[in-house]
Amino acid sequence: MKYPIVLKKIMGVESYKVSVPDLPGCECNGENIDVSLSKINESIATHLSILAEYGEAIPHATTIEHHLDKYPGVIWGVIDIDITPYLGKSHKINVTLPELLIKQIDDRVSKSSAYKTRSGFIASACMSQLNQSEL
Repeated sequence: MKYPIVLKKIMGVESYKVSVPDLPGCECNGENIDVSLSKINESIATHLSILAEYGEAIPHATTIEHHLDKYPGVIWGVIDIDITPYLGKSHKINVTLPELLIKQIDDRVSKSSAYKTRSGFIASACMSQLNQSEL
């Protein structure tokens, strides 16, 4: 999932604050942009782990445009996070799909480093669709 992030220079000191508007309370500080971006990845992982531990839903990412009015004069970025580990234990299910569709999925999986397995591809497609229907 691609979460927008806000990067803001802290005035008077050599430091940056990074926050994730779609994950309230998920923020960190760093002495430069590179350190801040590295730390926000760790902060997101910790935040999502805590949500998963308490059985809370993982918030869907919104667009940068959704937040523009609340955050004037900042630098925007996007962090791509694999939320699969935070969705709970995996369960095996039976799915019936047309043969041609299965071949297309397998072809995409074999040619893309973004998907390791057919199940991963299907889970990603489902998350994308669920994210669209809630907006």
